Amino acid sequence: MGLIIKTFIVVLFIGLVISLTSSFIFLLKDVQSDKKRSLYALGIRLGIASTLMITIFYGLSSGYLGSNAPWDKKMSRNQLEQVKP
Repeated sequence: MGLIIKTFIVVLFIGLVISLTSSFIFLLKDVQSDKKRSLYALGIRLGIASTLMITIFYGLSSGYLGSNAPWDKKMSRNQLEQVKP
């Protein structure tokens, strides 16, 4: 299940970058026209970003996603006593 969530996050992030790129292209091409393609791309990007945030929150809260950063390590009592001066 963790691999599925990670893959879904990568796909959403790629979709976010594609939407951002298309919105930029629409913004450059539709300077003098009344087309709202850039606005529609913004709405799509907002939906993708909110789905991405919800997916990351679900992965963190369910335990499928985690952090291996050194500052996030859980220390035992012995390790905490060694750190204290």
